[in-house]
Amino acid sequence: MKHQTLDQLSIVADVHAEPTDLIATRSQRLERWAKLLEQNPDRRLEALTGTEHKLPEIREKMRHDDSPLAVAFEDTILRAQGLRDDTYGEAKRFFELTDWQLHEIVCHCHVGATIRARWAASRVRAVMSERLGFIAWLRGTFAH
Repeated sequence: MKHQTLDQLSIVADVHAEPTDLIATRSQRLERWAKLLEQNPDRRLEALTGTEHKLPEIREKMRHDDSPLAVAFEDTILRAQGLRDDTYGEAKRFFELTDWQLHEIVCHCHVGATIRARWAASRVRAVMSERLGFIAWLRGTFAH
């Protein structure tokens, strides 16, 4: 493999370098995820079923091809920042979420089998501002 500078590559290819340091914090990663969801607000995404009832080792591996988590994983910037896949456990790690916070975003018990992308984005934003409410706070505090 021959290594070339960006200037050398731009002669033979259309190179777009996006700054990845702009999403270094948890809130910046969550903001990017919300914006990605808002790009197609009426997109119907698959919810994950019963996240709160699964054993932790099963819950960590939960995923769906067209879920809000898949939308995040489709993004090259988030993948460059370290998002490894579109599983529940990886989203929990990467976005620094509790089980109850992620449950509020992706679980079917709130919306049924599918979630509109705009709804998922609003839930991501609620997590960012910690507006999930008192009950969600209690769950997150005492559920372990």
